[in-house]
Amino acid sequence: MKPISLIFILFISLYACKNKSHQKQQIKNPEISFKKQGNLQVIDSSGAEKATFDIEFATTDYAQQTGLMYRTKMKDRQAMLFIFNEAQPRYFYMKNTYIPLDIIFVAPDSTIVSIAKDAKPLDESILPSKKPAQFVLEIKAGLADQLGIQKGDQLKWKKL
Repeated sequence: MKPISLIFILFISLYACKNKSHQKQQIKNPEISFKKQGNLQVIDSSGAEKATFDIEFATTDYAQQTGLMYRTKMKDRQAMLFIFNEAQPRYFYMKNTYIPLDIIFVAPDSTIVSIAKDAKPLDESILPSKKPAQFVLEIKAGLADQLGIQKGDQLKWKKL
């Protein structure tokens, strides 16, 4: 009778473990959708408009820490603008970020000071601003080159 009890306990244990792992696979993070909160223009040194974006603002500590993490899609003309209280060297990385990005660092006068192009999804390498920045704009990777966005251009934005 003991061997049967041992086999029965082993069977129940294996079934319970299998059931728990199956339950974990069913849990999904809800899709985080874009929330248009403003409009942004990229202006070159002659005053000509290079690009426009619908933007979502990251102004709270939580929004700035999570940014575009966990999102799986973003349209070409959507972006996130981080607004910090002061200019200082900024360091971004792509932990838990699934969309490749161009990360644009911007001085207090709204002038682009540097661009980290084609930041790789899920890469935890540090992407520095190279100069103090008060604002950071995240757009889909490749758009900075495609639209001719470069150091020295200016950003103008307004909240809705």
